[in-house]
Amino acid sequence: MPKVNAASERAKIRGLLAYQILLLLGFFALWHALTATGILPPFFFGKPLIVLERVWEWFASGKVYRHLGITLLETVLAFSFGTLLGLAVGLWLALSPLASALLDPYVKAANAMPRVILAPIFSVWFGLGIWSKVALGVTLVFFIVFFNVYQGVKEVSPTVLANVRMLGATPRQLLRYVYLPSATSWVFSSLHTAVGMAFVGAVVGEYLGSAAGIGYLILQAEGAFDINSVLAGILILTAFALLLDFVVTRTERRLLTWRPVQGETEPL
Repeated sequence: MPKVNAASERAKIRGLLAYQILLLLGFFALWHALTATGILPPFFFGKPLIVLERVWEWFASGKVYRHLGITLLETVLAFSFGTLLGLAVGLWLALSPLASALLDPYVKAANAMPRVILAPIFSVWFGLGIWSKVALGVTLVFFIVFFNVYQGVKEVSPTVLANVRMLGATPRQLLRYVYLPSATSWVFSSLHTAVGMAFVGAVVGEYLGSAAGIGYLILQAEGAFDINSVLAGILILTAFALLLDFVVTRTERRLLTWRPVQGETEPL
């Protein structure tokens, strides 16, 4: 029976993927038709065939690899540091009521601040290299992970805590076997958004001041009024953001094997 269910699930996934590809092709076909007929001015909306040709030229010539590598490095570093920092601070404040009460207004104020305005400050502090972009990305990723970890720990059932404490669990055992598993699902749900925010931090930082990266390529294309190159850069960023999100999804499925599949616990 499980094999039948697994095969059925794989068939559903393949069917969904086919429809998603058809939807993408339909979008490009509509875009091509609208620009070819002049309904959408090509100067402002580009031409899909030229955009795809530009992407191919960048990869074929090798021009894009250095810029893409820098952007991906900034994204991965911002994602990693922001996630670890958000996890650590979220656990600390969730398990320390006094610290949480003291820092609550400052955390809310920092979260309300538009982090993009920090980009010029980070450029002054860390220069125009990768670390100013990583710092900006960390500020975007941190709060997403922090609030999810904080909420995940707070959602632990008091009954479960009371039972585990009654069995003689130490604070370290509580952290390992109760708090962390409770926060794990919340953490991974936040990571899907955090990946996108890490990309945003890297690209915005490059856009505001850099000498390399996909954001730099997009800025150069905008300066030359080359909308096709701008859209090519956006297309590449989108594709690799989806790739990183896929990696997060696969990691989530591997690490959260204990979590029941939707509908698995429903009565027959």
